[in-house]
Amino acid sequence: MSRFTELVELVQTYEKDFIKFYDKGNKSAGTRVRKHMAELKRKAQEIRIEVQELKGNAEETSGSAENA
Repeated sequence: MSRFTELVELVQTYEKDFIKFYDKGNKSAGTRVRKHMAELKRKAQEIRIEVQELKGNAEETSGSAENA
């Protein structure tokens, strides 16, 4: 569950820039929001790869147990 917590904390650090852009119309904050979203996309991709690897390992483990 630490990956989930990591994502939540990451998104929470972006909150001020989102408020500045969407509520106050600060264009520089919009640039930062775009940067934050790219970072979030990279983090999401890391997690997707990790999940796929863990699934693969679990399938290999359960597959070898069934063949034994």
